[in-house]
Amino acid sequence: MTDTETLSKLRGVISKLARELNATATDEGLTPTQASVLGLITFRGPLGLTELAQLEGLNPTMLSRVVGRLTELGLIQRDPNPDDLRAVRVEATDAGRRLHERVKLLRTEALGACLDQLPEASARTIIDALPALDDLAQSLRANR
Repeated sequence: MTDTETLSKLRGVISKLARELNATATDEGLTPTQASVLGLITFRGPLGLTELAQLEGLNPTMLSRVVGRLTELGLIQRDPNPDDLRAVRVEATDAGRRLHERVKLLRTEALGACLDQLPEASARTIIDALPALDDLAQSLRANR
């Protein structure tokens, strides 16, 4: 198995990549957390607030603030849950879906530009590692 120092470096690199990619959302006026919640709602919605909090790993107070702001911006809407009228579900509006697509495009373009600046062997190594990195992400999710 891999030593602790190598695992720590891997974690650090993943964190740096996430921070840099999250920063692209600020160009669209969203915090990284708001962009992440909007992306999840767009991809998986409509979602109940409890499920959204669990998926995003946010406490209810923080989620309430984020959902409130996204609602104010017209990016998501709250609807009664037809299965439980005491609860609400959130889903992306057309404006929210368009903004999410712009954020995804910005992130894709940023990655492409950076990969193009790397030596070809380094870029190829990263691309070739995608299946293994995806397996790692699935394993992390399964072990939560």
